[in-house]
Amino acid sequence: MDQLRDLAADLRIEPSALLDIFLTAVLIYLVLRLIQGTRAVRLAIGAAIVYGVYVFALELDLRVLSGILQAGAVVGLVALVVIFQPELRRGLDRIGRVGSVTGLGGSASGGYQRVAGLLAASAAKLSRRRTGALIVIERDTGLGDMAETGVMVKADLSAELLSSLFAPGYPLHDGAVLVQGDEIVAAGVMLPLADREGSLEDYGTRHRAALGITEQTDAVAIVVSEESGSISLAVGGHLVRRLDEDELRQRLYGLLAPVDVTSRARRIPWPGRETGSDAGDAPDGGKTT
Repeated sequence: MDQLRDLAADLRIEPSALLDIFLTAVLIYLVLRLIQGTRAVRLAIGAAIVYGVYVFALELDLRVLSGILQAGAVVGLVALVVIFQPELRRGLDRIGRVGSVTGLGGSASGGYQRVAGLLAASAAKLSRRRTGALIVIERDTGLGDMAETGVMVKADLSAELLSSLFAPGYPLHDGAVLVQGDEIVAAGVMLPLADREGSLEDYGTRHRAALGITEQTDAVAIVVSEESGSISLAVGGHLVRRLDEDELRQRLYGLLAPVDVTSRARRIPWPGRETGSDAGDAPDGGKTT
């Protein structure tokens, strides 16, 4: 700290100014990370170009052009809030989760292990039958608003009920099932689709919905492909595909385990990118979620 103070004194820069610059750089970095890979990148570039034109007009004393841009600034701020609503919501949600404790109730009795095992077994059963399914497990972020888009179930979690809800021809088959703790809260739930840029052609609607809900919240989503029967797991906007029952169970252990029991379960690494999306894993076709 003394060396930093001496350096700041030599450069005649106040330590508070250095702190200000550092925090501003961190803020810009976090914003760029938040919008990385989404359509908001182009919108941000467009907004930066408009601002650059405004600065250019001020420098050249172009009064008409700068007046028009200045008059539209208020409307532009409101428009930016509307345009960047998903990114703002995602960022505030992440800030609100700082320091929170993740996990299912009843961890002392191994409740999360029972739920993880039951979900993995149910997904494997649906996979063998090639029955399309999308199961969303709530964690810290409440999904009550999502549940209201479907049909409230409020029933104990069971493999039999999951099989019935995803049965082909059943009215709720194409929606998502929302799991909270050891309870099925709702079925036929409508989820936001992933809005990122890049190649999403390899993903069916269920996979895109799983990416969308895990981008905006800390939920975990299990997807069973109706075309290939493969099992995928989404969290944090990333997707791992072609999992078997044991792999899915172990990953769910690590993701659902409370903080106080993570000495073993949370050692399971989570990849930072989509994996297993080879040509042999066909996406769901035309399913609405």
